[in-house]
Amino acid sequence: MSDYMSSRFSSLTPYTPGEQPKDKKYIKLNTNENPYPPSQGVIDAIGSEQLESLNLYPDPTCSSLKKVLSEKLGVGQENIFCSNGSDEALDFAVMCFGEKGVVFPDITYGFYKVFCDYSGYSWSTIPLKEDFTIDPSDYCDLNKLIIIANPNAPSGLALSKDAIEEIVRTNSKGVVIVDEAYIDFGGESALPLINKYDNILITRTFSKSYSMAGGRVGYAVGNPALIADLLTIKYSTNPYNIDRLNLAAATQSIIDQEYYDKCTEKIKKTREKTKEELKKLGFEVIDTQTNFVFAKTDKVYGKDLYLRLKEKGILIRYFPGERTGEFIRVTVGTDPDMDSFIIAIKEILEEK
Repeated sequence: MSDYMSSRFSSLTPYTPGEQPKDKKYIKLNTNENPYPPSQGVIDAIGSEQLESLNLYPDPTCSSLKKVLSEKLGVGQENIFCSNGSDEALDFAVMCFGEKGVVFPDITYGFYKVFCDYSGYSWSTIPLKEDFTIDPSDYCDLNKLIIIANPNAPSGLALSKDAIEEIVRTNSKGVVIVDEAYIDFGGESALPLINKYDNILITRTFSKSYSMAGGRVGYAVGNPALIADLLTIKYSTNPYNIDRLNLAAATQSIIDQEYYDKCTEKIKKTREKTKEELKKLGFEVIDTQTNFVFAKTDKVYGKDLYLRLKEKGILIRYFPGERTGEFIRVTVGTDPDMDSFIIAIKEILEEK
């Protein structure tokens, strides 16, 4: 750190993204990317017309994307905020609504606390139950900014819409953010609640079910007044927050919904198959509703399993900590990817 760094940020602990090693070819099961490519329509949409227009700024209103999202979600365009990945929407939401303090589970997406520290807002966590589930009653009547990933990460467990509604209803003086990054793989969306409550904001991403992790596009859905608040931050920082290539790609992704639905179904089938194979090998497997599996075995500690798999050319993720250190989180890849993963697991267990 330089001597010129602002004291406000000198103690900031940044988020650590999943590793992207280049030393050899890996089967990448560590960052919850979609194993299937974008649709042909998306590839065609990023064509010569868009490339030849890179000398021009993109549409700051993201009108084409808002239009197709509005039709898909059954909400008005005034209910939608388009962002540079859902991380930007989450970051802006913390800036807008976190002044009274922010609350989220103790085991969840690691970026939430970074957003709070960056904004200078206080935050606190509420422990998950022993089985990694969230007790909705813990979040009632707090009247602060509440952030809940649903389904949660890294557990993959989900709350019902009714449970989310109880949290929203009892926090009328605070905003409740529901991070639905993985909702297309399972769980019940809280989207219908935005027509009933003015204090719920739902964030989603194109990184997972739409095969656009490299594209950085996301969005938020909520009451028009909340969306206007997010736009205030956007137009005060980066009005052209989504480039024209990714705007075109994301718009076409929604148009090509049938293709992505098929890919999502394949991932869900592979997920269930992988869970069963791990259970046969004696693993405890959490009942995930996402595109990853969270599991542990008493035969090999999480970090050791991660290191041994990496030696075999397979990247997974483990989370140091008293409650999570035994577990590994494995992104669901293609069937051949997961077959290779299971074979490697069997080899490691036999070595032990």
